[in-house]
Amino acid sequence: MDLLFLGTSAGVPTRERNVSATALIEASGRGWYLIDCGEGTQHQILRTPLSLSELRGIFITHVHADHCLGLPGLLASTGMSGRTRPLDIILPAALHTWLTLSLSVTQSHLPFEIHLHAVESLDHWRNGNVEVSTVELSHRVPCHGYVFTEADPAPRLDVQRLDAEGIERGPLWGELAHGQDVLHDGRWLRAQDYLLRARPPQRIIVCGDNDRPELLAEVAASADVLVHEATFIQAAIDKTRASYGHSSAAAVAGFAEAVGVRNLVLTHFSARYQANPAQHPSIEDVRSEAAALYNGELILARDLQRYHFDQQGHL
Repeated sequence: MDLLFLGTSAGVPTRERNVSATALIEASGRGWYLIDCGEGTQHQILRTPLSLSELRGIFITHVHADHCLGLPGLLASTGMSGRTRPLDIILPAALHTWLTLSLSVTQSHLPFEIHLHAVESLDHWRNGNVEVSTVELSHRVPCHGYVFTEADPAPRLDVQRLDAEGIERGPLWGELAHGQDVLHDGRWLRAQDYLLRARPPQRIIVCGDNDRPELLAEVAASADVLVHEATFIQAAIDKTRASYGHSSAAAVAGFAEAVGVRNLVLTHFSARYQANPAQHPSIEDVRSEAAALYNGELILARDLQRYHFDQQGHL
């Protein structure tokens, strides 16, 4: 699976960074999932290879404007692009009325159905080969992170079992390889009984805003990639004595090191952190603080940058 960041700024956009939005792209390279949809997200999508017709689901972490205000416009444009396939949207229950009213008063008549699901009561969601669960976070308002897990990573046919059972090679093998149950000599062969995992399933966590990284301890320990906000450096929080419900780079990095996260991606940076390292404070201050505490693969997300998670476990 790949990550493509559409917005990495906190609260307000900057010249280099839009507000929160992240795309997670299936291993096939076609289907994708949108996590948060800050204002201007649809403009960012236009600068990528992403197709709105291949969007499988939208996941909103919490109600704050920089994470959801782009949603009505994105849906309207999706409708005008010719999409007819229904679309699942997982978001806080408090946003359901707002979204439906926004579409209604603007007479945005969508040619596809939208299915709204409350994140607070979501136990499990699946589309094709991707399963999604949630984890509760700590912020000024209720907030969640989303855990994306491959259901059947790159399955391969169990040739030895097929040969042992005397099932001859042919079109039947191809149907099983594509996950289809088949009838053979009067009995049904279940595809899942003849498929083997070629590798462990990939698991990627994309978080909303959170001032207690330790809430992720259970799910992060088995994750390949953790995407987490690092709105401030610790010195800024210590100076103002206020985190506004956000984490510092030090807090996230220290947590990731403690639980053994292999790939850590920081995002959602305060607009105060300049791109130019010669200016102060700069984004390099965030990097330096995290690197001092974390020894894994550390990435500071950039807008419109795509990151590939390979089969060796590197992002």
